[in-house]
Amino acid sequence: MDHATHHCLHLDPEVREDARRRLLSVRGHVEGVLRMLEDESVYCVDVLKQIKAIDGALDKIGDVVLRSHLRSHVVTAQQRGDVPEIVEELMEVLKYR
Repeated sequence: MDHATHHCLHLDPEVREDARRRLLSVRGHVEGVLRMLEDESVYCVDVLKQIKAIDGALDKIGDVVLRSHLRSHVVTAQQRGDVPEIVEELMEVLKYR
C-alpha cells in the first residue's frame, strides 16, 4: 500500500482554518494557566476549570480532524483495499479518546 495514499492531512480549507483558530485559542488558554500557576493567590479550582476548558477545546479539535479523516480516508478504504490498516489505525487512535 502506498502510504502517500492515506497518510496525509486532507482537511478542506475551512476545517483547517477552524482547527488552527481553535489551537491558537488553546495556546492562549495554556499560557493563561501558566501565568495562573505563577500567582500564589490563584485558587486551585480556577486552574482546574481552565484546564477542563482546554481539554474540551482539544476534544473539539480532535473531533474536527477525526470527522475529516472519516470522510477522506475511511469511507474510501474499501476502494483502496486497505480496510484492515484503516481499522487498526482508528482502533489505535480511539483507545486514547
